[in-house]
Parts: sequence; C-alpha cells; structure tokens
Amino acid sequence: MAAIKITKENFNKEVMESDVPVLLDFWAPWCGPCRMVGPLVDQLSGEVDGVAKVGKVNVDEETELASAFKVGSIPTLAVVKDGKVSNMKVGAMNKNAMKDMLGL
Repeated sequence: MAAIKITKENFNKEVMESDVPVLLDFWAPWCGPCRMVGPLVDQLSGEVDGVAKVGKVNVDEETELASAFKVGSIPTLAVVKDGKVSNMKVGAMNKNAMKDMLGL
C-alpha cells in the first residue's frame, strides 16, 4: 500500500483528526536522498496499516505545509500524534528508524 499524498486540502482530515499516529515524509522529486527513502516509506505504509498512517508531502507543491512544519532540509520525517508533532528528524533513514519514530 502506498503512502497517502498529503495536501493542504486533506491535511486536517488525514493528519490532525487521525486517531492513530501519522508519519509524514517531506520530500521533492529532485532530491536524491528523498528518492532513496520513498520506497521504504511506501513499504512501511503497508506494514503499519491499522496502527499508524504514512503520508508524503511534496514540498514543491505544498509550500504552506512545509513552512508550517519549518522544513528547511529534505527529507524530513515528522510524526504527528493527537494533532501535535511528537518527533521530527532530518535526513535519510532506514525503515526501522521510521518505526522507532512511530513508537512501533
């Protein structure tokens, strides 16, 4: 299962109102490390279905969301629980590190 494409239109419903933690991957198509992390993010999405959500935010298309999360470098991964950022890390990481961010 692929990660959910997060936009400003679906952000509140998919992230802020979620009853499970949400891992957000802030990325761009031109970013080499982002392209390495992308497939792992998609794999993780299938593995955590039901206990967490995984979303991808294209920083070129969703500049307002990137700004709201103060994203200065990509890839940036953020976990939102109960409407608040509980964890945020910059840089490529493996799937286990992403699971650790989610507390799984």
